[in-house]
Amino acid sequence: MHIESVVDDIRGLPASAERDAFLAFLRETGAAALWRDDGGQHLTGSCFVFSPDLARVLLCFHRKGRFWVQFGGHLEPRDATIADTALREAREESGIEDLQLWSTEIVDLDRHELHGGFRCSTHWDIAFAAIADPDAALVVSDESEDLAWFAVGSLPRDTPEGLATRLRAAARAIARRRS
Repeated sequence: MHIESVVDDIRGLPASAERDAFLAFLRETGAAALWRDDGGQHLTGSCFVFSPDLARVLLCFHRKGRFWVQFGGHLEPRDATIADTALREAREESGIEDLQLWSTEIVDLDRHELHGGFRCSTHWDIAFAAIADPDAALVVSDESEDLAWFAVGSLPRDTPEGLATRLRAAARAIARRRS
């Protein structure tokens, strides 16, 4: 994975404070932003998994974080792109082996600080989306305690701040692009 391709993908997003903050971080950090071993702050890739009608989202209860969240994690050398990271993590953490990204378009940017059992201090998360059948067989990974489908408009209490808003925005963006 090359930092230049990540910068290009983010630069192609509509102007926003989040986009500008990500670009500034990447300018300052360079290729070290790709790998967790190169510092406490780095990029991650995540995936919102929606039902076909975009009314529900599949979340995992994160073992370390103690909250319901989308699938995602650190970049690995075998990932050619951050979209590959997001898809790999979603497959590993949901157990849905044939899961495919809805698109390789970025649907969300989120910088969040970490506390508690994490080695990292900050994740600069780049999110993508996938569509899955709510009846697909699920397998809970070692990183989670549970998996469950939730109505996008009715998430459980234990979610990170802003997740509901980010999910609704991602679902609206997908719906607009579908029509």
